[in-house]
Amino acid sequence: MRRFTAQTHELDAEELKRSAEDAGAQPVAECVDRMPATVFGTVRALTIRPRAGTPALEAELYDGSGVVTLVFVGRRTIAGIEPGRRLRATGRVTTGEGRRLIFNPRYELLPD
Repeated sequence: MRRFTAQTHELDAEELKRSAEDAGAQPVAECVDRMPATVFGTVRALTIRPRAGTPALEAELYDGSGVVTLVFVGRRTIAGIEPGRRLRATGRVTTGEGRRLIFNPRYELLPD
């Protein structure tokens, strides 16, 4: 009955959470500051934002429980990373600018 009464975004979030568990990742909402973490989700947005005069590609990753921003310092683009793409990323979670960040994570592009 829940599937008939729930909003589409709620169902998508539940599916992402299940996929994250299957991928061996932890929910973004449970990531602890300054600790290594593996996250899984869908890229929602890409932004190029300079940091100390160096370009940085920022990818907003949503996993159904929250958002983490993957920051690739010194990059303007990365082949394969685009909105709607699913990926798994590993790195140290930090909190800055009022949001969760992972700088230069190791990442794996996953099929849809």
